[in-house]
Amino acid sequence: MKTNKDSKTLSQIINEQFGEKGTVERTEFEEGYENFKLGALVHDARIEKGLTQEQLAVKCGTNKSYISKVENNVKDVRISTLQRIIEVGLGGRLNLSVTL
Repeated sequence: MKTNKDSKTLSQIINEQFGEKGTVERTEFEEGYENFKLGALVHDARIEKGLTQEQLAVKCGTNKSYISKVENNVKDVRISTLQRIIEVGLGGRLNLSVTL
């Protein structure tokens, strides 16, 4: 495989832009990514189930605006609310893990 001597890995780019792991900037970046990923997962699951934001909101007892904010990383979501969205609204199961 041909490589460019000036090419960089994603890890190298992230280190350059946000610092090494453990720095304030890197921690903020990683937390932001996790929130973005959560919203994207809810969005993708909703689409897979063929539901609109309004339909999902009705099923889990919230409103369309709240679902939109979760999906677009505008709103912090409580674990209990996320669990209700996933389990009641989408018929799924919420699995959490801790990595040290």
